[in-house]
Amino acid sequence: MQLRNIAIIAHVDHGKTTLVDQLFRQSGTFRDNQRIEERAMDSNDLEKERGITILAKPTSIEWEGTRINIVDTPGHADFGGEVERILSMVDGVILLVDSSEGAMPQTKFVTGKALALGLRPIVVVNKVDRPDERIQEVLDEVFDLFVSLDASDEQLDFPVLYASGRNGYASEDPSRREGTLTPMFQKIVDHVPPPALDVDAPFTFLVTLLDRDNFLGRVLTGRVNSGTLKVNQPIHALDMDGKVIETGRASKIMTFRGLERVPTDEARAGDIISLAGLAVATVSNTIADTSVTEAIQAQPIDPPTLSMRFAVNDSPMAGREGSKVTSRMIRDRLFREAESNVAIKVTESADRDSFEVAGRGELQLGVLIETMRREGFELGISRPRVLFREDEDGKRTEPYETVIIDVDEEYSGTVVEKMNLRKAELTDMRPSGGGKTRITFSAPSRGMIGYHGEFLSDTRGTGIMNRLFEKYGPYKGTIEGRKNGVLISNGAGEANSYALGPLEDRGILFVGHGEALYEGMIIGENAKTDDLEVNPMKAKQLTNFRASGGKDDAIRLTPPKKMTLEQAIAYIDDDEMVEVTPKTIRLRKRFLDPHERKRHRRTAEAA
Repeated sequence: MQLRNIAIIAHVDHGKTTLVDQLFRQSGTFRDNQRIEERAMDSNDLEKERGITILAKPTSIEWEGTRINIVDTPGHADFGGEVERILSMVDGVILLVDSSEGAMPQTKFVTGKALALGLRPIVVVNKVDRPDERIQEVLDEVFDLFVSLDASDEQLDFPVLYASGRNGYASEDPSRREGTLTPMFQKIVDHVPPPALDVDAPFTFLVTLLDRDNFLGRVLTGRVNSGTLKVNQPIHALDMDGKVIETGRASKIMTFRGLERVPTDEARAGDIISLAGLAVATVSNTIADTSVTEAIQAQPIDPPTLSMRFAVNDSPMAGREGSKVTSRMIRDRLFREAESNVAIKVTESADRDSFEVAGRGELQLGVLIETMRREGFELGISRPRVLFREDEDGKRTEPYETVIIDVDEEYSGTVVEKMNLRKAELTDMRPSGGGKTRITFSAPSRGMIGYHGEFLSDTRGTGIMNRLFEKYGPYKGTIEGRKNGVLISNGAGEANSYALGPLEDRGILFVGHGEALYEGMIIGENAKTDDLEVNPMKAKQLTNFRASGGKDDAIRLTPPKKMTLEQAIAYIDDDEMVEVTPKTIRLRKRFLDPHERKRHRRTAEAA
């Protein structure tokens, strides 16, 4: 049987996973009467809730005697580590571009990686049935993007299809609005070369993805680079320098058929497989026949740019809601994550009670925290901070991002003003049709922490912001953080509406009547710039006297502002933390005791 290996790459929300659904249906992978969820490839709960792909996943379909292995990749820059590794497994890519939004930051990122590996993309202009489509301009944008990324003449001569993934048709005619995906299947078979690998050489295999199975243990996924592998064949794992780190046997070999992993007795060069039987081997290791001594070169991974401190939850309410609260449990979980996710780096602190976790961005680390929270962990999380470096002259440098903002024209002035305060440089501004403006900035990542919520408020929820790592550049100096102080509880107990009523005049409350509080917990935002300690638990004194007027005034409280995990992480200051448990997200001061807070503040000011 003929074989083709392809990846589908695109910017977030341009329709990759929906297109894979239709490829499944039209290739006969699913029966006509089989009920399948939308976006079947997004199998993880968080992927379903957020509508984004977080983990790259291989799948396989058969079309007219050709097996097509397809890898659905994440579209968000924070999960770019997955994309970089995946592209080394395939021989071609389908580049999906939205017919209205055109080439976006992540389109540039993934296309650059694919072109650098010498892959020749098939460009698919998706969502051609959108009323605001601008197909020809989008194609011109893609061509200009290829040129700017130094594409070869062969890569610039890319085939184009016009499709609607949701409605299941593709065509070489931009005006067609019906049909099937047959032209896409045909284009994959004609344009993507079969794997040009040596079946007769000794077996080699580069680990691209790692996951765990309760029965099989470690499951390593990747493409067979050369030779043939049979079940129970002796194999060993080599690190990037060619040093043997483990020897064992291939206890189970699995190939992909639709959404399932199916056991097989043999795998040949070019096959994408999952392999069990080794206990130590990890991502970027080479698994090979015991006669092989040279490792396969793995793709270098872009470095992390942001870090957060994950600490044991030491609040007075620790251990009430979670089942995993010790530093040993947190340590094991974080090191297991770093093993399978090469874009994350974990370092243990000297006191062993906290861990510095570095990653690509707030979303990636937010997803990790949310996953751990659902697994029963309790954590204390610090404010994100960027990772600085030094250049050749010993000068401090910091990460910059390309920020592309699509916004209604009336809000563009506010956005430019706010971005200037965050030390961002305006690099491009143009109308994008429909009364919208597209503004491009080069901004220090430090300035973007915590801006997204403010941006949505400023644009009344209509603005769209896309960010992508750009470079390490000169340090931009001090960037002003949150302007408002916070309201801090001065004791422990339950919040009382009698006390909360007057506090509403002081600012915005984060807690409601009856909520459990402790000393040092943040219960609201102060309208002024300084922090204020308050008593939110004070109850009304009971007396025999009635209020004048015949009845006591009923206290009506404004509903408290409840933050999501991402909003809370973006909101806190350097001396604050987010307490995360399976049921609750609380904000608190890092030092709960007010005397200790003052002492640390004086020390910091003196330094």
